[in-house]
Amino acid sequence: MSNYDYIIIGAGAAGLLLADALGNDDFFASKSILILDKDDKTKNDRTWCFWEKGNGKFDDVLHKRWPNIYFAGKELRLSTSIGPYYYKMLRGIDFYMCFLDKIKEYPNIIWAQEQVINIQENENSVLVSTPTNQFTGAKVFNSIFDYQLVKKQKKYPVLQQHFLGWFVKTKRAVFNNEEATFMDFSIPQMGNTRFMYVLPFSETEALVEYTLFSEDILEKAEYENAIADYLEQKLGCTDYEILEKETGNIPMTSYRFNKQNSDRIMNIGIAGGWAKASTGFTFYNTSKQVNLLVEFLKKEKPLSKFYKRGKYWYYDLLLLDILYKNNHLGQSIFEAMFKKRSPQLILKFLDEDTTIWEDLQIISACPKLPFLKALWHRIF
Repeated sequence: MSNYDYIIIGAGAAGLLLADALGNDDFFASKSILILDKDDKTKNDRTWCFWEKGNGKFDDVLHKRWPNIYFAGKELRLSTSIGPYYYKMLRGIDFYMCFLDKIKEYPNIIWAQEQVINIQENENSVLVSTPTNQFTGAKVFNSIFDYQLVKKQKKYPVLQQHFLGWFVKTKRAVFNNEEATFMDFSIPQMGNTRFMYVLPFSETEALVEYTLFSEDILEKAEYENAIADYLEQKLGCTDYEILEKETGNIPMTSYRFNKQNSDRIMNIGIAGGWAKASTGFTFYNTSKQVNLLVEFLKKEKPLSKFYKRGKYWYYDLLLLDILYKNNHLGQSIFEAMFKKRSPQLILKFLDEDTTIWEDLQIISACPKLPFLKALWHRIF
């Protein structure tokens, strides 16, 4: 049985970013690190998007970035620059290839393609089992997400950001490849929060995605019919080829994921609640959480002490309370923000980087009654 200082379960964004951060820091040069994942990470199984100012550390592996965004609601149509921000897209396969190559260069990190079937914490270590091996670790970082654990509790609402997207190639120029459609709520809402999301790679190629913030997923045909309708009715395009498809489902909840952590086991990534509860954006927040975690590990404190709940947790909770009870209000809330405030301020707020004064500007732009009701019910 092999023993390690750290075992990382899952080689997604959280696992690979953490492994790279540890491998790149001399403080951890003497630590033995094992990464376990059931897949070989040779498939383009997901797309991550985020925004940041100017250039960033992931720019070398970006698939595309956009200086402008488009937002549409019931009354608002907004095409705008988001400078100094860029909206950026990273393909899973490009990320895996880059970071796996980097990690293989670290002499203290071992990669193994094995499926974890059990994690058991003992008095002085954690036992991690696969179908063929057992490993022990002083500390374990787990990115295996258990949806049922979240859904069976009733204290915090659980919505889903669920989507289906087509990578399409058109016969004629259709898209503005300098502008990403951040949210287009001008489509039928049908009692939910529904929008189209378009990432153009050229004038004839784009990812067109139908996205919902709601409790239940749809039948596959409903997503695809909505995309076809959008291409025809909104973009005037009927002659196109579907190159690829992608689907996804991200939990949207203020559930206290950190309560599942122990002194030796910590959940990371979506399993650790690192997805932004009110939007589902995960990648950039994961990058920030990894940086904080690395500094925390240097203090040799129990993993259960890592998490701190801040003001944005409460903001997200109120929005999710509203959408859980009145799911159709999403369009009016986001439209009010984009109608009254700059996209730069909104992105800064969603990135959890605003001052109290800036928070108040965002809050004052939102419809008052739903938030006051949600606050009242949480207090009383």
